Amino acid sequence: MIPWIGSAGGAAGASAAGAAAARARMLSEEEEILTMMPNEGYGDYEFKIIRNNFNAFDKPDKMRAALEEEARAGWELVEKFDGNRIRLRRPIACREQDHTLDFNPYRTTLGMTDTKIAMVIIGVIFGALAFVGLLVALLKNQP
Repeated sequence: MIPWIGSAGGAAGASAAGAAAARARMLSEEEEILTMMPNEGYGDYEFKIIRNNFNAFDKPDKMRAALEEEARAGWELVEKFDGNRIRLRRPIACREQDHTLDFNPYRTTLGMTDTKIAMVIIGVIFGALAFVGLLVALLKNQP
């Protein structure tokens, strides 16, 4: 084994995980500010924010499909923050029908989560490093 492969892979993986964590913190702080709702007039509703990591809400067909599925649970669009985040609301009474749904009505992510994306990035990095290490080893063993 080539010693630098392990250390470079570990550093790259930690960097990707750190970047994902920093992004999650930034989005959480931003959403706290953006989602402040007045207490009056919203007593009969519950709210949620749905996120995706690939700007799906900028694509009309994907946005429409997501909203149609969420509507089955009673959710309706309140606000689109950007291509990655929308806020929905539904009457609290809709909770009574949640057991009939084939999806989690409280899900907050569509598509790949930040954790899955970070794992894919780390896997690609380690795979590339292993491939390079294999090539180096093969080239060293050639006459």
